[in-house]
Amino acid sequence: MLVIRSLIFLLLQIVITAVFSAFVLFTFPLGRLTRYRIISQWARMMLPILRVVCGIHHEVRGIENLPKKPCIVMCKHQSAWETLALQVVFPPQVWVLKRELLWIPLFGWALALTSPIAIKRSDGKGAMRQLLKQGKERLEQGFCVVVFPEGTRIPYGQRGKYKIGGALLAASTGVPVVPVAHNAGRLWGRNAFSKHPGLITMSIGAPIDTSGLKADEIMQRVETWIENEIENLAH
Repeated sequence: MLVIRSLIFLLLQIVITAVFSAFVLFTFPLGRLTRYRIISQWARMMLPILRVVCGIHHEVRGIENLPKKPCIVMCKHQSAWETLALQVVFPPQVWVLKRELLWIPLFGWALALTSPIAIKRSDGKGAMRQLLKQGKERLEQGFCVVVFPEGTRIPYGQRGKYKIGGALLAASTGVPVVPVAHNAGRLWGRNAFSKHPGLITMSIGAPIDTSGLKADEIMQRVETWIENEIENLAH
């Protein structure tokens, strides 16, 4: 039954994503924020389908910590689930992601319309300059900037190396950082086909005031909070 439900969700995801991506290409003439609000409806469709088909529910703790103004969101990356949930829970946002994702027909083209910061990972210094320049621009345009500080999805129960990019952006702009922890990988693992029924908990930490802090201090605070909260969610 688990396999059948996971297969049904996958097929629905493929069809809905293809059709929706084709539709949102026509939003190109619209402003960035308007485009985002339309495109993010995809996530608002997929989460209820995930709940009905696969039995995956979620709860959000720390909702009072949602930012009232653009900020930098640093989130644990375990699954594809958080890429959906962040769009539903947080205000308009752009993601820092690898540019190769934009080359995927339809999906990548639609993703490009969300104004992401699409970096070339192998170009270390160039990617950092791009993150700092475009990150500042997106914040000024009214977006939150979402960074997965470990850079890639990490299997549930494991810990990746936290990279400094998001913290450098925070230190250079002085905007607050909101750390986010969750346990999605327990039910929908990294690159996993099977999606197990159950409850995913997302925990939003209090905004970290970055004024006067160096990038490594910001990164340390973020990593400590996220990893401690992951431990709390496991109990």
